[in-house]
Amino acid sequence: MSPLADLKLFTAGMLAGLSEEAARSSRLRKNLNVHPVLDDPVQRLFNAMEPGTYARPHRHSRPDGWELMVVVRGAFSVLHLDDHGRVAERIDLRADGGDCAVEIPAGVWHTVVSRASGTVMFEVKPGPYSPVTDKDFAGWAPAEGSAEAPAMLCRLESAQPGDWIASGGFQP
Repeated sequence: MSPLADLKLFTAGMLAGLSEEAARSSRLRKNLNVHPVLDDPVQRLFNAMEPGTYARPHRHSRPDGWELMVVVRGAFSVLHLDDHGRVAERIDLRADGGDCAVEIPAGVWHTVVSRASGTVMFEVKPGPYSPVTDKDFAGWAPAEGSAEAPAMLCRLESAQPGDWIASGGFQP
């Protein structure tokens, strides 16, 4: 067996296909896992996201719940939020120059907003993946698919540091 036999190649065509699947998906996003099993100790995945997808603000509460996001194609913003839904920081990432990656520490409220069609990020985080414990969703943010989600997405798309994005513009 050749020493190259175990290499995995991820082509531009594969990522274009992933973006096409995301565009056809009701959620406007689609992931491609690189890790072979969900209990892998290192989760690695491509995540295609189209403008209009809503990623409910969340945090990864476990002590090793950090997350690394790298823009591969397109552009997206990462919003770092405080406990009450106020934007602490906005990081705009784009593949055609400028900032290209961010690592989010464990326990930090955040969300992602796609800013260009065909956007693909590469994500790395500790495993194993457990859908029950992976994310702690913000109580002040509407659930994905709810009637309030489109209004929240609209606030997220234009939010800047200091803005309150919590449902109804709540300010404690």
